[in-house]
Amino acid sequence: MASSSSVNLEDVPSESLMTELLRRMKCATKPEKRLILIGPPGSGKGTQSPMIKDEYCLCHLATGDMLRAAVAAKTPLGVKAKEAMDKGELVSDELVVGIIDEAMKKPSCHKGFILDGFPRTVGQAQMLDEMLEKQGVKIDKVLDFAIEDSILEERITGRWIHPASGRSYHTKFAPPKVPGVDDVTGEPLIQRKDDTAAVLKSRLDAFHKQTEPVIDYYWKKGIVAKLHAEKSPKEVTEEVQKIGPNDHLMLVSSIDDE
Repeated sequence: MASSSSVNLEDVPSESLMTELLRRMKCATKPEKRLILIGPPGSGKGTQSPMIKDEYCLCHLATGDMLRAAVAAKTPLGVKAKEAMDKGELVSDELVVGIIDEAMKKPSCHKGFILDGFPRTVGQAQMLDEMLEKQGVKIDKVLDFAIEDSILEERITGRWIHPASGRSYHTKFAPPKVPGVDDVTGEPLIQRKDDTAAVLKSRLDAFHKQTEPVIDYYWKKGIVAKLHAEKSPKEVTEEVQKIGPNDHLMLVSSIDDE
């Protein structure tokens, strides 16, 4: 018996049904992939993940979004996560891995997933691998968005936004016509707190200390593909597309020769 939340297909426009049917037919021929994107803030993971998701018919698992969804849905794990957050505590790694386990079972994750923002530590990576092993699967590829801190500082600290519209500018790459002023309204631009040099330094220090060892952990398993994240988004996309399913270090050999 259909639940009260079920969608009546008769009410769904034919165009939407056909679009979804064609998408599923295309996805049926795609191999399964389970990917992790690792890189410091501003390295371009958020730009590349939608393309990878659509190209390979994967679901995008961002830990923050999953936690909020589990809490909102009041799943058993979501209830436990909310209890921790209400006390001002960090959500345990076991809970996060459990929520990832739940999310992986959705139909949209049938062909695999992209994990973004997790694992951040070697302990989390080991826990994730153990959970996947119980299901008879494993991480296929880890994309390492490698980039120098100095380039990130230029990228991030140069960002300014118009809060009302969300229009974004960059002092070097996409400057406003008048410094500090929105092109359309003439209103002042602001810089987000996270885009300051001090906050960036703190986030980079945490990345180098906690998350870089995760790359080494997966490197030893032979599944890391290193990307030139300092390049333009289009060039990075081309690098991603060159990574073959069995060419674990296809990009790395060419990088090391440069």
